[in-house]
Amino acid sequence: MTITRRTLLAASTGAMSVKSAPKLDVATGDGEVSISSGERTVARFVHHGKWDKPFLYPLTTPSGRTISRGFPVEPRPGETADHKWHRGLWFGHGAINGQDFWREVSAEKAGRMVLDGKLRASGGATATVGGRFVLQPPQGAPPLGSVDQEYAVSLDGPRTVVRAAFAVHADRGAALIFADSDDGGFGLRLSDDFRQDRGALLRNSGGLETTERIWGKSARWVQYAVEKDGGAGAVLLDHPANLRHPTQWHARPYSLCAANPFAAGSFAKDKTIDGGHTLPAGQTLRLRYQVLLYDGAMNDSEIEMQFRHFAAM
Repeated sequence: MTITRRTLLAASTGAMSVKSAPKLDVATGDGEVSISSGERTVARFVHHGKWDKPFLYPLTTPSGRTISRGFPVEPRPGETADHKWHRGLWFGHGAINGQDFWREVSAEKAGRMVLDGKLRASGGATATVGGRFVLQPPQGAPPLGSVDQEYAVSLDGPRTVVRAAFAVHADRGAALIFADSDDGGFGLRLSDDFRQDRGALLRNSGGLETTERIWGKSARWVQYAVEKDGGAGAVLLDHPANLRHPTQWHARPYSLCAANPFAAGSFAKDKTIDGGHTLPAGQTLRLRYQVLLYDGAMNDSEIEMQFRHFAAM
């Protein structure tokens, strides 16, 4: 069934729960930290060396519905198998000092984010996991810098709330240059149900709909939603303190969405515009995002309420 704006806005997930948030437990395994609620896995922070960069996976709603794509972590029959670097939630960029920390085309060409030291992890009403990752170019070249990554996960009624924070450090004696590229930012990859050609609704905070109208546009948030099996969706929110807020969005029809502040020229398809950014040596770039993974539906007023709460943090 094709979801419509009218259907989406007519539904409501209800008021924010007044009950105490469920307790989340964390458990450290081989190359990952699992976040669980009772017997159910809510998400895992995966940093195993078999992957080029860390990511949070799977993406689940409070009912236990998985809305992230399985490939390549846990492939499912019949699903798409493009872009093997699209895994749950992750951060990267396609051109940092000329090195690719987004597309994992080969071990000889792709940069890696390698854990430096130990991870931090704690459970409770909010489960938190994070650590510092070195930006390691291919071919054994010296590290360029580092990125502190932290994910905070909680359950709020019909929503799984994920807050993501990244601190990029130019701590290796040289500047970090983020070139203008639409391949980059803070991204998520949803299941094939969230493809536009299968009836999913893609929309942004400006009221624009479909990838043709929201790709490359600035917005406070972007939403991907479906009606199937009672409805579900994901909303990505850009924090007002972020570089170039409201950010532009790499919002593709095949269920990929990324908040990307480094791609003005690429989005405009105009090489005279430079959307790159230089982080001087010794300085830090901080970025914060929030992701809402929900059952049912969310209308504009609910999303804006969540945005205002996040913006005040």
